[in-house]
Amino acid sequence: MPPPLGFVLAPNILVTIHFSEVHGIDRAAAYFKTNNPPPSSVHVFVSILEVMVDYTADLLEHLGQDVTKISRRSFREYAKAPGHGPKTSKTLRATLVEVGTVGEHLSEVRDTLLGIQRIASFVSESARSWLPEDAYVRLQTANRDVVSLTDFETHLSDKVQFLLDAVLGFINTEQNEIFKVLTIASVVGIPPTLIASMYGMNFRNMPELSWAWGYPYGLALIVISIVLPILWFKSRGWW
Repeated sequence: MPPPLGFVLAPNILVTIHFSEVHGIDRAAAYFKTNNPPPSSVHVFVSILEVMVDYTADLLEHLGQDVTKISRRSFREYAKAPGHGPKTSKTLRATLVEVGTVGEHLSEVRDTLLGIQRIASFVSESARSWLPEDAYVRLQTANRDVVSLTDFETHLSDKVQFLLDAVLGFINTEQNEIFKVLTIASVVGIPPTLIASMYGMNFRNMPELSWAWGYPYGLALIVISIVLPILWFKSRGWW
């Protein structure tokens, strides 16, 4: 979650209120050490906002690359010929965690962008009478950048949601394959079990009981009862 950040801005003073490290402020302070400092508190404030916007843009670009990598891996590897077993399930779970982590980071970025937008809009309107013209123009530019970054974040969030649905779909497919195998095994196992149970009763008047070929006959029935369902499932594309 983005750390709380507040500003107290006056024509001659700027106070920042934060209780943990803020990348924008740290980057701006490092920049001021190696370059000429801004001429006023307003310019310092605008510089901090610009650095925060630039950092957020870099973060969104990095998250966009992560989303692209996950998307390519998901659709090029899993969609071709998905394997089965613990390894595939573990990989799918790891991918699901990756997608969730990217989505959480995007949510944090969106909170930061909304905060920057509110701050920039409030200062532009409430302090317009004493804002230098160049600082006002820079604030408006930063505000427009935030709007475009918000649109990009929305696009990435939609893509993450799509990837989340896709990965869940792959997981469901894996589960369906497991249930399919269990269903085939149970159906194939019923006829031979029924035949073996029937001929295992040993009633006195069973005609096959004293037949010399009774045992091979029973085995043949069991084999046929196994093979026929398998062939039927194979013809339906289940096997």
